[in-house]
Amino acid sequence: MTDPIVFLPGYLCDQRMYFAQAHDLSRDHVVVQAPLIGERCEEMASNILPQLPRRFALVGASLGGIVALEILRKAPDRVSRVCLISTDALPEAPNIAAAREPQIVQCRTGQVDQAISAAMPSDAFAPGPDRAEVAALFGDMARAYGARGFEVHTRALQRRKDHQSSLYRAQCPVQIIAGTHDTIVTAKRQEFMAGLIPNGSFAQLDKAGHLPTLEDPRGVTEILRNWLNPKAKAA
Repeated sequence: MTDPIVFLPGYLCDQRMYFAQAHDLSRDHVVVQAPLIGERCEEMASNILPQLPRRFALVGASLGGIVALEILRKAPDRVSRVCLISTDALPEAPNIAAAREPQIVQCRTGQVDQAISAAMPSDAFAPGPDRAEVAALFGDMARAYGARGFEVHTRALQRRKDHQSSLYRAQCPVQIIAGTHDTIVTAKRQEFMAGLIPNGSFAQLDKAGHLPTLEDPRGVTEILRNWLNPKAKAA
């Protein structure tokens, strides 16, 4: 039995984004699904940590990946390994932060669907017959947060820290998973991040964009199993 696996959901997502991975891995691992509660990434990490096992493996996507890096920074001795999916360790660029402001205004004025579509356009997902279904599920998850939740998650992204130092100081294995078609955090940027990590690995999924756990669930689950049990992969 390995350490428990803690899943942190992405921007405007809930644990439905990990349904396939949690279902598969829960056969032989303890799985913990933690919400993101707080105004900033640092606060979200501080709120989660007291509720977690003494030692754990950590999986975070998008905003959840940034919170995972905060947890790694705050409690490196408790984290046995980290997997970051569609995560940007760099701070928000000023032009992108500014572009989010009209989306927040849209939400405040009741144009929630328009704000969600602007925040996560369909071209952030891999092309193909499943794109509409993935976009619809993301929209359903995002709408559940309401206008207030939209603003909280968006502000957390705008105010996030530069975590490049968290990557090159990481003493545990770090797996990065990128989708080839991700237009929000490009695979090239995520590969650059992997190069900063002393014990880092990079995997790119050609069938995925910004939500690989939904777009290529089997591919992500296979990577996670190898990441959790590298000896089995070597054998």
